[in-house]
Amino acid sequence: METITKTVSNQSTDTFPINGTDFIEFYVGNAKQAALYYQHCFGFELVAYKGPETGSREIVSYVLQQDKIRLVLTSTLNPNHEIAKHVALHGDGVKVLALWVDDARDAYEKAMAKGAESAFEPIEQSDEDGTVVLAAIKTYGDTIHTLVERKNYHGVFLPNFKAKKSEAPVNSIGLKYVDHCVGNVELGDMNKWVKFYQEVLGFKLLITFDDKDISTKYTALMSKVVSNGNGYIKFPINEPANGLKKSQIEEYIEFYRGAGVQHIAVATDNILETVSKLRQNGVEFLYVPENYYEDVLDRVGEIDEDIEDLKKLNILIDRDDEGYLLQIFTKPVQDRPTVFYEIIQRKGATSFGKGNFKALFEAIEREQAIRGTL
Repeated sequence: METITKTVSNQSTDTFPINGTDFIEFYVGNAKQAALYYQHCFGFELVAYKGPETGSREIVSYVLQQDKIRLVLTSTLNPNHEIAKHVALHGDGVKVLALWVDDARDAYEKAMAKGAESAFEPIEQSDEDGTVVLAAIKTYGDTIHTLVERKNYHGVFLPNFKAKKSEAPVNSIGLKYVDHCVGNVELGDMNKWVKFYQEVLGFKLLITFDDKDISTKYTALMSKVVSNGNGYIKFPINEPANGLKKSQIEEYIEFYRGAGVQHIAVATDNILETVSKLRQNGVEFLYVPENYYEDVLDRVGEIDEDIEDLKKLNILIDRDDEGYLLQIFTKPVQDRPTVFYEIIQRKGATSFGKGNFKALFEAIEREQAIRGTL
């Protein structure tokens, strides 16, 4: 019942301390409508806004929050703006994986000294609530890591954002924090970006999965997971492997037009309740056939939940040496088959559900076949 293919016990020292994920920013075609989707379907509360009404003439952003998860949905009013070009190329997608740090200038300088490529140099932004320092480095594709220092800021989000509340009642669905964020890269680039996180940010290589672990009859991929020292930041990096048909990674790269964030895993303390609410709110999930549940308990052993409740909601189960986990995956949350979400509840397990890979990827292949891209 072991789910970890290989745990690499190499020593690592973070280049700079990271306190956690500060925010995840999407560039989207219509931020207002996207914000309503996340409020109604995912239970995020609108907390802040920037736009023409606040003096921002070209950029509109809605900040949504649920417990420790903060999403920023950003559009532009200028068709020639880089945001418009990003959306035209990639569709709605993740631009920024922001890291909360104590000293953004120091973090940026150390990352640059170790070979990072700058997205923008340290800048200060201030308003009546204090000062924030921001800097950014590039990672795979057009994605960047913004380094956020907010120890001298007490506002609702960042300077020049104004507090704003959801117009309609919003009901939390119990999402707690970002568990991990998965990136898809082109064939041959996985090790390059793993090396980047190891050498530039001082992350450790946590787990390696090869094409024997992550494969079906038709498709395969390879994945390596890197993590910072405190374990708050975990980034699996995927690349395609040779198979009889087009893999999900190749499909993503084709539609996203390059490397990018494939899915965001968000944690809950009660996956049965969370997924029930998501389904009631209209969120669509990948389907795993009922025969998955015929022998799953033989593989994972005793669990606290009723297997019939998990079966009804199509929730997957896996176990490692530390405990077990429950997980389920949404269908893509935009028209292009790119970004989706994983809902995960950890009951001690620290792994990523290797025992579910085959069932999951077969579910994705069924969706690919419907789209005509398998």
